[in-house]
Amino acid sequence: MISAIETAARGGNAQIYQLKVVLLDSGPPVWRRLQVSGDARLDWLHAVLQVAIGWTNSHLHQFKVGEACYSDTRHHFAEFEDDQKIFEERKFTLRQIAPREQDAFGYEYDFGDSWEHEITVEKILPDTAPSSHALCLDGARACPPEDCGGVGGYDNLLKILKNRKHPEHKSMKEWLGRPFDAAAFDVEKTNLWLRKLKWPRVTEAQLRKVLIDRDTFHE
Repeated sequence: MISAIETAARGGNAQIYQLKVVLLDSGPPVWRRLQVSGDARLDWLHAVLQVAIGWTNSHLHQFKVGEACYSDTRHHFAEFEDDQKIFEERKFTLRQIAPREQDAFGYEYDFGDSWEHEITVEKILPDTAPSSHALCLDGARACPPEDCGGVGGYDNLLKILKNRKHPEHKSMKEWLGRPFDAAAFDVEKTNLWLRKLKWPRVTEAQLRKVLIDRDTFHE
């Protein structure tokens, strides 16, 4: 576990973290490669992940670093004395929880469907041209629809959508309410919406607006 002393604010030059984010057990894998400031607070990193992957911030989340958990304690907190302690994510930065290249940590979104992501620090680069937004370098495949039942439910949904003769094909298309291409990913559009996130912190209302605009945008 990272202690309060170890996670105290550190000096030094700003750094850019190159992260590989993979949705675990997704096959073919859903993944994104991002660059963000090492000084990004974890609540801001959460907003970046929601925008870049394609989630809608409709559920709770947590970062997992070894045995330690970081979340928004206004919504997710230890209810009982024996529950695992949850650290307030707004008090910690990316470089405090992952100080070295190849460090890896988890990000779980929606404790019901339990979308588990592995985030690996691929590179730590000098910030020669400080930027106020995250950058998506690459990625693959669309974000699964919310509330589809986790990885297993998503796999089943894709099988149903591919089979026009499946008895649930029509109802699942109606449930989706929109065309869905599991192979689709557009890095330019992703960066368009990442630039909308306010640095160095974004409110829930601001994030909600960015996500709604993203999901209702038509060229």
